[in-house]
Amino acid sequence: MGLIQAAIGALGGTLADQWKDFFTVPEGLPPTAAFFAAVPRGQNAGRGSNTKGSDGVITNGSRIVVPEGYGLVLMEQGAITGFAAEAGAYEWNSEDQNSTSIFAGNGIVSPLIKTSWDRFKFGGRPGTQQRAYFVTLKELPNNRFGTQSEIYWDDAYMNAQVGAITRGTYTLKIVDPIAFVKGWLPATYLEPGQIFDFTDIENDAASQLFNEVVGSLAPAFSLYTNDPSKGNRITKIQQDSVGFAQSLSAAVEQNYQWSTRGLQIVSTAIISIEYDENTRELLRNVQRADALSGARGNSNLQGSVAAGFEAAGQSTGAAGLVGLGIAAGGTGLGGLQQPVPGIGAQSTPPPAAPAAAAPAPAPAAPAGGAAEEDPVARLTKMKEMLDAGLITQEDYDAAKNKLLGL
Repeated sequence: MGLIQAAIGALGGTLADQWKDFFTVPEGLPPTAAFFAAVPRGQNAGRGSNTKGSDGVITNGSRIVVPEGYGLVLMEQGAITGFAAEAGAYEWNSEDQNSTSIFAGNGIVSPLIKTSWDRFKFGGRPGTQQRAYFVTLKELPNNRFGTQSEIYWDDAYMNAQVGAITRGTYTLKIVDPIAFVKGWLPATYLEPGQIFDFTDIENDAASQLFNEVVGSLAPAFSLYTNDPSKGNRITKIQQDSVGFAQSLSAAVEQNYQWSTRGLQIVSTAIISIEYDENTRELLRNVQRADALSGARGNSNLQGSVAAGFEAAGQSTGAAGLVGLGIAAGGTGLGGLQQPVPGIGAQSTPPPAAPAAAAPAPAPAAPAGGAAEEDPVARLTKMKEMLDAGLITQEDYDAAKNKLLGL
């Protein structure tokens, strides 16, 4: 027995305004406050006379208003006696048969909290005097992380070990308030006036969480960049706040079991990633290789070859085009087109004549004074180059007219 749900609504509800005295959250809370004691308020939204005191002690008949985004925790001698997660107005009465110990609130609270309630709930009969506390169920922003020196991980995108200095922020959420209070919250924050804030530098428990996040950054980067569903791209991390948060949360859970504390990382915002010198050079090389790979790289290389053929044709005509085709075959550019038979190949020397035989007469040189290849063979080679895309139709026609004397 304990809480009686009087009305569902926000802090400014009509019923709450009619109460002369009630407990609710204190004024001026920082946005990152996670746990604090309820404070008494007078009527008319705190402008009454009963605004002093912050020990959160309630007795039979005390009224409590739970705003949206908060959960109400009742404790006696360090044991949880009641919990309410649904916004609204409640009364505490340990004797009323209609009172209950926990309110799930239309699915707002997950089954995880119900399981924790069964595990941690007060074993005996609640007394008449309880302490009331509020726990934040909203995301808690501006939790910072950062490294002072490089962290290293194996990266599938780079296919190497990479290193970087990084900093950013993450949002944290208490997904199981009962487990958080029983398993992690220091006892000092159960005292009047104390506020548990994850961003408080004097909060040793929060500092420990910060160190655990920093210690999980390297495996989180590794999980993200080696996950095929994330594209294995290190450059996507800063654009994918939720995806990297999932990797960071998984790394934290694997190393430190935050679920036993009722905590979860929801989203991240990476402010900067400063790669070390070796990683920057490696990243430039990989990006350059990506830009020149596949169809894009083939088109780029074909464009360069075509520009060379055009320049050769303008300077030396068809003969220059034939020579450039030979050079292209000799430099390993055959992957871009079918090789042209005969071009660039040397003739097999004839076998040596018997010693007693007279030397064969040299073939007569043509009228031009130099040995020339048969025009039909030359045209055949030019046609093959045309079909392979090495020369244009205009180049082929020009060479044909020159060989045939047209």
